[in-house]
Amino acid sequence: MGRATLADIKGKDFSELAKETKTNTEDTNKVSNTNKNRSTTTTSDSSRKKIRRRPKKTTMPAAVVVSPVQRLFDTCKDVFALAGTGIVPTPDKIEQLRAVLDQIQPADVGLTPQMPFFSLPVTRRAPPITYQHIHECEKFSMGIFCLPPSGVLPLHNHPGMTVFSKLLFGTMHIKSYDWVVDVPSNASAVVAPSQTVQHREVRLAKVKVDSDFTAPCSASILYPADGGNMHCFTAVTACAVLDVLGPPYSDPEGRHCTYYFDYPFTKLSVDGVTVAEEEKDKYAWLQEREEPEDLAVVGAPYTGPEIVEN
Repeated sequence: MGRATLADIKGKDFSELAKETKTNTEDTNKVSNTNKNRSTTTTSDSSRKKIRRRPKKTTMPAAVVVSPVQRLFDTCKDVFALAGTGIVPTPDKIEQLRAVLDQIQPADVGLTPQMPFFSLPVTRRAPPITYQHIHECEKFSMGIFCLPPSGVLPLHNHPGMTVFSKLLFGTMHIKSYDWVVDVPSNASAVVAPSQTVQHREVRLAKVKVDSDFTAPCSASILYPADGGNMHCFTAVTACAVLDVLGPPYSDPEGRHCTYYFDYPFTKLSVDGVTVAEEEKDKYAWLQEREEPEDLAVVGAPYTGPEIVEN
Protein backbone atom coordinates (compact mmCIF):
# COMPACT_ATOMS: atom_id res chain seq x y z
CA MET A 1 0.00 0.00 0.00
CA GLY A 2 1.24 3.53 -0.88
CA ARG A 3 1.77 6.17 1.72
CA ALA A 4 -1.55 8.24 2.25
CA THR A 5 -1.33 12.02 1.86
CA LEU A 6 -3.19 14.51 4.00
CA ALA A 7 -5.57 15.22 1.09
CA ASP A 8 -6.34 11.55 0.79
CA ILE A 9 -7.10 11.28 4.47
CA LYS A 10 -9.29 14.36 4.44
CA GLY A 11 -11.20 13.01 1.46
CA LYS A 12 -12.42 10.02 3.52
CA ASP A 13 -14.77 9.94 6.43
CA PHE A 14 -13.66 8.74 9.82
CA SER A 15 -15.29 5.36 9.47
CA GLU A 16 -13.38 4.56 6.33
CA LEU A 17 -10.19 5.82 7.92
CA ALA A 18 -10.77 3.68 10.96
CA LYS A 19 -11.32 0.63 8.76
CA GLU A 20 -8.17 1.30 6.82
CA THR A 21 -6.25 2.04 9.96
CA LYS A 22 -7.53 -1.18 11.51
CA THR A 23 -6.64 -3.10 8.40
CA ASN A 24 -3.16 -1.58 8.36
CA THR A 25 -2.79 -2.29 12.02
CA GLU A 26 -3.86 -5.92 11.54
CA ASP A 27 -1.45 -6.31 8.67
CA THR A 28 1.31 -4.83 10.76
CA ASN A 29 0.42 -7.11 13.67
CA LYS A 30 0.41 -10.11 11.37
CA VAL A 31 3.86 -9.27 10.15
CA SER A 32 4.98 -8.65 13.73
CA ASN A 33 3.47 -11.91 14.94
CA THR A 34 5.00 -13.76 12.03
CA ASN A 35 8.41 -12.33 12.84
CA LYS A 36 7.83 -13.10 16.51
CA ASN A 37 6.92 -16.69 15.70
CA ARG A 38 9.95 -17.00 13.51
CA SER A 39 12.08 -15.57 16.29
CA THR A 40 10.54 -17.95 18.82
CA THR A 41 11.04 -20.88 16.48
CA THR A 42 14.65 -19.88 15.86
CA THR A 43 15.25 -19.46 19.59
CA SER A 44 13.65 -22.83 20.32
CA ASP A 45 15.76 -24.55 17.65
CA SER A 46 18.84 -22.82 18.99
CA SER A 47 17.98 -24.00 22.52
CA ARG A 48 17.59 -27.56 21.30
CA LYS A 49 20.98 -27.38 19.70
CA LYS A 50 22.51 -26.05 22.87
CA ILE A 51 21.07 -28.71 25.17
CA ARG A 52 21.79 -31.60 22.82
CA ARG A 53 24.06 -33.92 24.82
CA ARG A 54 27.11 -35.57 23.43
CA PRO A 55 27.09 -39.38 23.59
CA LYS A 56 28.98 -40.79 26.57
CA LYS A 57 32.31 -42.37 25.91
CA THR A 58 32.25 -46.14 26.42
CA THR A 59 34.78 -47.20 29.04
CA MET A 60 36.31 -50.59 28.37
CA PRO A 61 36.44 -52.86 31.45
CA ALA A 62 39.89 -53.43 32.89
CA ALA A 63 41.56 -56.62 31.71
CA VAL A 64 41.47 -59.43 34.26
CA VAL A 65 44.99 -60.45 35.25
CA VAL A 66 45.32 -64.22 35.65
CA SER A 67 48.07 -65.33 38.03
CA PRO A 68 50.61 -67.88 36.73
CA VAL A 69 49.45 -70.47 39.28
CA GLN A 70 45.81 -69.93 38.23
CA ARG A 71 46.88 -70.44 34.63
CA LEU A 72 48.63 -73.65 35.69
CA PHE A 73 45.51 -74.88 37.45
CA ASP A 74 43.30 -74.11 34.44
CA THR A 75 45.76 -75.87 32.13
CA CYS A 76 45.85 -78.95 34.37
CA LYS A 77 42.05 -79.14 34.27
CA ASP A 78 42.23 -79.23 30.49
CA VAL A 79 45.25 -81.55 30.13
CA PHE A 80 44.04 -84.08 32.72
CA ALA A 81 40.33 -83.95 31.85
CA LEU A 82 40.44 -87.65 30.91
CA ALA A 83 43.06 -88.67 33.48
CA GLY A 84 43.08 -92.21 34.83
CA THR A 85 45.58 -94.92 35.74
CA GLY A 86 47.92 -95.44 32.81
CA ILE A 87 46.28 -92.77 30.64
CA VAL A 88 48.86 -90.39 29.17
CA PRO A 89 47.79 -87.00 27.79
CA THR A 90 48.34 -86.41 24.08
CA PRO A 91 51.71 -84.93 23.02
CA ASP A 92 50.21 -81.50 22.32
CA LYS A 93 48.64 -81.44 25.79
CA ILE A 94 51.98 -82.49 27.32
CA GLU A 95 53.74 -79.58 25.62
CA GLN A 96 50.94 -77.20 26.58
CA LEU A 97 51.40 -77.98 30.27
CA ARG A 98 55.19 -77.98 30.08
CA ALA A 99 55.13 -74.50 28.51
CA VAL A 100 53.01 -73.13 31.35
CA LEU A 101 55.19 -74.78 34.02
CA ASP A 102 58.36 -73.40 32.48
CA GLN A 103 57.08 -69.86 33.06
CA ILE A 104 56.50 -70.35 36.79
CA GLN A 105 58.87 -68.43 39.09
CA PRO A 106 59.32 -68.90 42.88
CA ALA A 107 57.51 -65.61 43.58
CA ASP A 108 54.50 -66.85 41.59
CA VAL A 109 53.86 -69.45 44.29
CA GLY A 110 54.90 -67.30 47.26
CA LEU A 111 58.39 -68.76 47.75
CA THR A 112 61.79 -67.25 48.53
CA PRO A 113 65.03 -69.11 49.35
CA GLN A 114 65.15 -67.23 52.67
CA MET A 115 62.17 -69.09 54.13
CA PRO A 116 63.09 -71.06 57.28
CA PHE A 117 62.36 -74.52 55.91
CA PHE A 118 65.19 -74.14 53.41
CA SER A 119 67.75 -73.93 56.23
CA LEU A 120 69.63 -76.90 57.67
CA PRO A 121 68.39 -78.04 61.08
CA VAL A 122 70.70 -77.97 64.09
CA THR A 123 70.34 -81.71 64.69
CA ARG A 124 72.35 -84.27 62.72
CA ARG A 125 69.31 -86.23 61.65
CA ALA A 126 68.18 -86.20 58.02
CA PRO A 127 66.81 -82.70 57.30
CA PRO A 128 63.02 -82.58 57.05
CA ILE A 129 61.34 -81.86 53.74
CA THR A 130 58.44 -79.42 53.64
CA TYR A 131 55.45 -80.00 51.39
CA GLN A 132 53.06 -77.21 50.43
CA HIS A 133 49.75 -78.54 49.17
CA ILE A 134 48.19 -76.38 46.44
CA HIS A 135 45.37 -78.51 45.03
CA GLU A 136 44.21 -82.08 44.67
CA CYS A 137 41.23 -83.68 42.97
CA GLU A 138 40.64 -87.11 41.45
CA LYS A 139 42.24 -85.99 38.18
CA PHE A 140 45.45 -84.27 39.29
CA SER A 141 47.37 -82.77 42.19
CA MET A 142 49.68 -79.75 42.55
CA GLY A 143 52.19 -79.22 45.33
CA ILE A 144 55.69 -77.98 46.17
CA PHE A 145 58.52 -79.91 47.82
CA CYS A 146 60.92 -77.63 49.69
CA LEU A 147 64.30 -79.24 50.41
CA PRO A 148 67.12 -77.83 52.55
CA PRO A 149 70.70 -78.68 51.50
CA SER A 150 71.28 -82.48 51.62
CA GLY A 151 67.54 -83.14 51.82
CA VAL A 152 66.56 -86.39 50.10
CA LEU A 153 63.33 -87.69 48.63
CA PRO A 154 64.15 -91.44 48.52
CA LEU A 155 63.75 -93.57 45.41
CA HIS A 156 60.02 -94.10 44.81
CA ASN A 157 57.60 -94.83 41.98
CA HIS A 158 54.54 -93.26 40.33
CA PRO A 159 52.35 -96.18 39.18
CA GLY A 160 50.17 -95.39 36.18
CA MET A 161 50.88 -91.67 36.50
CA THR A 162 52.23 -88.84 34.36
CA VAL A 163 54.35 -86.48 36.47
CA PHE A 164 55.72 -83.01 35.74
CA SER A 165 58.50 -81.67 38.00
CA LYS A 166 59.61 -78.04 37.75
CA LEU A 167 62.74 -76.99 39.67
CA LEU A 168 61.94 -73.47 40.88
CA PHE A 169 65.35 -72.59 42.31
CA GLY A 170 68.55 -74.22 43.54
CA THR A 171 70.51 -77.27 42.40
CA MET A 172 69.23 -80.82 42.67
CA HIS A 173 70.60 -84.24 41.74
CA ILE A 174 68.04 -86.48 40.09
CA LYS A 175 68.51 -90.20 39.59
CA SER A 176 65.73 -92.10 37.87
CA TYR A 177 65.01 -95.55 36.48
CA ASP A 178 62.63 -97.38 34.21
CA TRP A 179 61.89 -101.10 34.43
CA VAL A 180 63.56 -103.47 32.00
CA VAL A 181 60.91 -105.81 30.65
CA ASP A 182 61.16 -109.50 29.74
CA VAL A 183 63.89 -110.42 32.21
CA PRO A 184 63.81 -112.69 35.27
CA SER A 185 62.97 -110.83 38.44
CA ASN A 186 63.94 -113.26 41.22
CA ALA A 187 67.32 -113.44 42.92
CA SER A 188 68.76 -114.69 46.18
CA ALA A 189 72.41 -113.85 45.71
CA VAL A 190 74.41 -111.81 48.18
CA VAL A 191 73.83 -108.11 47.66
CA ALA A 192 76.11 -106.75 50.36
CA PRO A 193 78.31 -108.36 53.01
CA SER A 194 75.59 -108.07 55.65
CA GLN A 195 72.51 -108.55 53.45
CA THR A 196 70.93 -111.23 51.32
CA VAL A 197 67.90 -111.03 49.12
CA GLN A 198 65.75 -114.02 50.03
CA HIS A 199 62.18 -112.96 50.56
CA ARG A 200 61.83 -109.81 48.50
CA GLU A 201 61.79 -109.67 44.75
CA VAL A 202 64.37 -107.64 42.89
CA ARG A 203 63.86 -106.28 39.40
CA LEU A 204 66.24 -105.03 36.79
CA ALA A 205 65.94 -101.35 35.93
CA LYS A 206 67.78 -99.09 33.54
CA VAL A 207 69.13 -95.70 34.57
CA LYS A 208 67.25 -92.92 32.78
CA VAL A 209 68.78 -89.86 34.44
CA ASP A 210 71.72 -89.42 36.79
CA SER A 211 72.60 -85.72 36.74
CA ASP A 212 72.58 -82.40 38.55
CA PHE A 213 70.00 -79.83 37.51
CA THR A 214 70.16 -76.12 38.31
CA ALA A 215 67.27 -73.68 37.96
CA PRO A 216 66.17 -72.24 35.65
CA CYS A 217 65.65 -75.37 33.59
CA SER A 218 62.80 -77.02 31.73
CA ALA A 219 60.29 -79.15 33.58
CA SER A 220 61.03 -82.87 33.56
CA ILE A 221 58.30 -85.34 32.66
CA LEU A 222 57.93 -89.01 33.55
CA TYR A 223 55.34 -91.44 32.25
CA PRO A 224 53.76 -94.68 33.51
CA ALA A 225 56.25 -96.88 31.64
CA ASP A 226 59.16 -94.60 30.76
CA GLY A 227 60.81 -91.24 31.36
CA GLY A 228 62.23 -92.38 34.71
CA ASN A 229 59.09 -93.46 36.59
CA MET A 230 61.13 -94.30 39.70
CA HIS A 231 63.21 -91.36 40.87
CA CYS A 232 65.21 -89.98 43.78
CA PHE A 233 65.76 -86.27 44.53
CA THR A 234 68.83 -85.07 46.46
CA ALA A 235 69.24 -81.36 47.22
CA VAL A 236 72.74 -80.14 46.38
CA THR A 237 71.68 -76.69 47.60
CA ALA A 238 68.42 -75.52 49.08
CA CYS A 239 65.82 -76.02 46.36
CA ALA A 240 62.12 -76.21 45.60
CA VAL A 241 60.27 -78.46 43.15
CA LEU A 242 56.75 -77.85 41.88
CA ASP A 243 55.14 -81.25 41.22
CA VAL A 244 52.06 -81.92 39.10
CA LEU A 245 50.72 -85.49 39.16
CA GLY A 246 48.00 -86.82 36.91
CA PRO A 247 46.27 -88.71 38.30
CA PRO A 248 47.46 -88.40 41.94
CA TYR A 249 48.36 -91.26 44.29
CA SER A 250 45.35 -93.33 45.36
CA ASP A 251 45.55 -96.58 47.31
CA PRO A 252 41.95 -97.64 46.46
CA GLU A 253 42.74 -97.25 42.75
CA GLY A 254 46.06 -99.08 42.98
CA ARG A 255 48.35 -96.06 42.79
CA HIS A 256 50.36 -96.69 45.93
CA CYS A 257 53.73 -95.05 46.53
CA THR A 258 56.44 -97.72 46.79
CA TYR A 259 60.02 -97.09 47.94
CA TYR A 260 63.09 -98.99 46.70
CA PHE A 261 66.67 -99.86 47.44
CA ASP A 262 68.88 -99.71 44.36
CA TYR A 263 71.93 -101.94 43.99
CA PRO A 264 74.60 -101.78 41.26
CA PHE A 265 74.14 -104.40 38.57
CA THR A 266 77.46 -106.04 39.44
CA LYS A 267 76.38 -106.71 43.05
CA LEU A 268 73.86 -109.34 42.03
CA SER A 269 73.72 -112.07 39.46
CA VAL A 270 70.57 -113.62 38.08
CA ASP A 271 70.47 -116.61 35.77
CA GLY A 272 69.72 -115.63 32.22
CA VAL A 273 70.44 -111.91 32.68
CA THR A 274 73.54 -110.55 31.01
CA VAL A 275 74.62 -107.02 30.14
CA ALA A 276 77.63 -105.90 28.12
CA GLU A 277 80.52 -104.85 30.33
CA GLU A 278 80.49 -101.26 29.13
CA GLU A 279 76.74 -101.03 29.84
CA LYS A 280 76.70 -102.41 33.38
CA ASP A 281 76.86 -98.99 35.04
CA LYS A 282 73.61 -98.10 33.26
CA TYR A 283 71.62 -100.82 35.05
CA ALA A 284 70.68 -101.53 38.65
CA TRP A 285 68.63 -103.96 40.71
CA LEU A 286 65.68 -102.43 42.56
CA GLN A 287 64.18 -103.99 45.65
CA GLU A 288 61.01 -102.86 47.40
CA ARG A 289 61.39 -101.52 50.92
CA GLU A 290 59.30 -100.00 53.66
CA GLU A 291 59.05 -96.23 53.85
CA PRO A 292 62.42 -95.03 55.23
CA GLU A 293 62.30 -94.35 58.95
CA ASP A 294 64.40 -91.22 58.63
CA LEU A 295 62.15 -89.70 55.97
CA ALA A 296 60.46 -86.65 57.48
CA VAL A 297 57.99 -84.75 55.33
CA VAL A 298 56.09 -81.98 57.10
CA GLY A 299 53.26 -79.89 55.79
CA ALA A 300 53.23 -76.10 55.53
CA PRO A 301 50.53 -73.72 54.30
CA TYR A 302 50.69 -72.67 50.69
CA THR A 303 51.33 -68.90 50.66
CA GLY A 304 50.96 -68.10 46.97
CA PRO A 305 47.99 -66.61 45.10
CA GLU A 306 44.62 -68.24 45.72
CA ILE A 307 43.26 -70.55 43.06
CA VAL A 308 39.71 -70.01 41.85
CA GLU A 309 38.03 -73.31 41.00
CA ASN A 310 35.70 -72.37 38.16
